Amino acid sequence: MTQLIAGVDEVGRGPLVGDVVTAAVILDPSKPIAGLADSKKISEKKRLALFDLIMQNALSVSVGRASPEEIDELNILHATMLAMTRAVQGLATQPTFVRVDGNRCPKWNYACEAVVKGDSLYAEISAASIIAKVTRDAEMTALHEKYPEYGFGQHKGYPTKAHLEKLAEFGPLPEYRMSFKPVQLSLVQRGGQLAGN
Repeated sequence: MTQLIAGVDEVGRGPLVGDVVTAAVILDPSKPIAGLADSKKISEKKRLALFDLIMQNALSVSVGRASPEEIDELNILHATMLAMTRAVQGLATQPTFVRVDGNRCPKWNYACEAVVKGDSLYAEISAASIIAKVTRDAEMTALHEKYPEYGFGQHKGYPTKAHLEKLAEFGPLPEYRMSFKPVQLSLVQRGGQLAGN
């Protein structure tokens, strides 16, 4: 029996806003996809093209997530592990082995190996990183359209200088992760008031 290897990666541990998004991908060995690499190292245009190729050619693709509320409740590490578990459990075809980008596997029943910089070493993890990044970036673009003054389209929720200035100016939205320090500071300065209240 051929091994069904799923690659798993996450995007969005560092941002102050939105879900942490994970993806699990089982590639089809008979349909190799050229150009797979760490999603952070390829252009947006190439990422979008590869996203479509992965969706068309992979044996199975699943996206998992954990919400800002879950991140606040569990902490970002445990929320990421939960999102990874959801991604793998969501695969229509269940894997015989899982490769996770990073230095730890979630506590689950899958045979698993954690690979540091795995998104540069294994095609299935590269594919997962691309699916997760394109998915999360699209959500940040949608948030940008809803609240253009925050600049989510540019910084994607990461705590850049420009983002922190906007957060200080306008205050946190309900989509923010309230347990993250810059968000807490902004809330304190505003007497606990969320933006729009």
